[in-house]
Amino acid sequence: MLKGISPLLSPDLLYELYRMGHGDVVIFADAHFPGESLNPNIVRADGVRIAPLLEAVLPLFVLDTYEEAPVVMMAPVEGDHLDKSVIQAYREALDHFYPKTPPIQHIDRFEFYERTQTCFCVVMTGETAKYGNIMLTKGVTPVE
Repeated sequence: MLKGISPLLSPDLLYELYRMGHGDVVIFADAHFPGESLNPNIVRADGVRIAPLLEAVLPLFVLDTYEEAPVVMMAPVEGDHLDKSVIQAYREALDHFYPKTPPIQHIDRFEFYERTQTCFCVVMTGETAKYGNIMLTKGVTPVE
């Protein structure tokens, strides 16, 4: 364990976040997501829900301020629905660290899958909420 780093963040996840550059995308995928089929760079976070993981990651991760929609979720297919409490939990985590983040954009399932193929990495979580997948675009990390 490291001081100041959440124990939810594995060494593998920290490594991938550190390697990401400006404009790279990380997906935090729910337990239903076919990540292994869509991207070769998979990090496992089994048993961890996405909202607490966002709370752990966002202090270390700058969102892209040049991107119109630096936060994207999968839209439910017609006839299905996304639990509003999932969006609220993600939004609370975002607002805690980046209150000026634009609204979360929702895109079609197959467009989400397509973007997954070119993203930097996919974090497979234990999130059980349907359509709980969220992608974040990394910004420029300030040098202090």
